[in-house]
Amino acid sequence: MLHDPNRVYVFDTTLRDGEQVPGCQLTTPEKIEIARELEALGVDIIEAGFPVSSPGDFQSVVEISKAVNNPTVCALTRANKGDIDVAVESLKYAKHPRIHTGIGSSDMHIKTKFNSTREEILVRAVDAVKYAKRFVEDIEFYAEDAGRADIHYLAQMVEAVIAAGATVVNIPDTNGYCLPNQYGDKIRFLKENVQNIDKAIISVHCHNDLGLATANSIAGLQNGARQIEGTINGIGERAGNTSIEEVVMILKTHESINLHTNINTRNFYEISQLVRTQMRMPVQANKAIVGSNAFAHSSGIHQDGFLKNRENYEIIRPEDVGFPSATIVLTARSGRHALKFHLERLGQQLDKSGLDEAYKNFLTLADGKLDITDEDLLTLANNVGVLQK
Repeated sequence: MLHDPNRVYVFDTTLRDGEQVPGCQLTTPEKIEIARELEALGVDIIEAGFPVSSPGDFQSVVEISKAVNNPTVCALTRANKGDIDVAVESLKYAKHPRIHTGIGSSDMHIKTKFNSTREEILVRAVDAVKYAKRFVEDIEFYAEDAGRADIHYLAQMVEAVIAAGATVVNIPDTNGYCLPNQYGDKIRFLKENVQNIDKAIISVHCHNDLGLATANSIAGLQNGARQIEGTINGIGERAGNTSIEEVVMILKTHESINLHTNINTRNFYEISQLVRTQMRMPVQANKAIVGSNAFAHSSGIHQDGFLKNRENYEIIRPEDVGFPSATIVLTARSGRHALKFHLERLGQQLDKSGLDEAYKNFLTLADGKLDITDEDLLTLANNVGVLQK
């Protein structure tokens, strides 16, 4: 498969895995609006839904297929003909269709979820890929719970489904179990031991149950994976999925990793806000990249350093992710430099003694008031002016 060896494909599952969060169900028009923004963001693959699960999901895949032109539109199935038939029908308008089929790969899933054996599961996996390949060229296979799977059996499964026609193999850490070094080692083992691995792209799909989804995804990419699956704002079942904006900005910030995506990062904040609103799912204030406090500075030491040189305390520029601007938040922990900055922003120039007096009064005010307004600052400056006269 010919492709840029340093290119990472971005597979967004906000509209499928992300929408499984209780209370986050979207209407088809809402999904179409998000899908168009995902296209503008530059994602390579949009997982539009699980068509067999409901008439609404089926219709969403149909309509998203009509609405976008550049991204691959992907439909999820289980490893059976019925699911695949419905997915094929839902993708009939897709310019670049993909079927995402798969089955459990861990002994836990094989024995307790499927009441089956490794041999039987392997046959079902291969049959599903071969069947889907009759209708769609681009087939992604997911080895569910690969994070806890026996590595030799996983390698056997991956080799078999690639031979059957899979173009992408998804190695999910379904339960967010792995440590980064474990997950990275698993990807590297597949790269080095699956004979036909060069005929498919390895994809990473990590969950955040232990807060390691982003770290695991990066470890997978560093060890040979070239597709990352995730959601906007990291939404998803339980503790969520890998946050696409985090992985993309890590690759952009750490140029030494020597991997890149085709994402227009300046669209991140806008699409984050859209997903938050449409899915009625608040974004925590301290969320990396898109949280409301991601570029807010309140500590006096930090504020002073930031005002002298932004890079003292910011490794990403707000404008690089479409964030309105960095903010200097005034609290009881703020220093004179921050107060002077805000007073000058309001056109108030105080000499050193005036600033000292204003700062003393400011600390008294800030100790008892959470939000310091511009009106408060003007009052402080006016009081100093009266005293100086």
